[in-house]
Amino acid sequence: MAWTSEENKLFERALARYDEDTSDRWEKIAAMVGGGKTVEQIRRHYNELVQDVEQIESGNVRYTNSNRRNGTTN
Repeated sequence: MAWTSEENKLFERALARYDEDTSDRWEKIAAMVGGGKTVEQIRRHYNELVQDVEQIESGNVRYTNSNRRNGTTN
């Protein structure tokens, strides 16, 4: 199931609100995101985000002119 821009905004806000020490963190994030997202989908989305950040920070993401023309950055 694809994530909308609004769901991604809510996800980011929820991550800022519920840190790693929050009990039932993933359940609370799923509730805040809404849209029927399950805890498993929330965790998977988080892990994908972490991998993306690691790729960017390691310099493994290259930008090309075609990315810029198409409005994409990855």
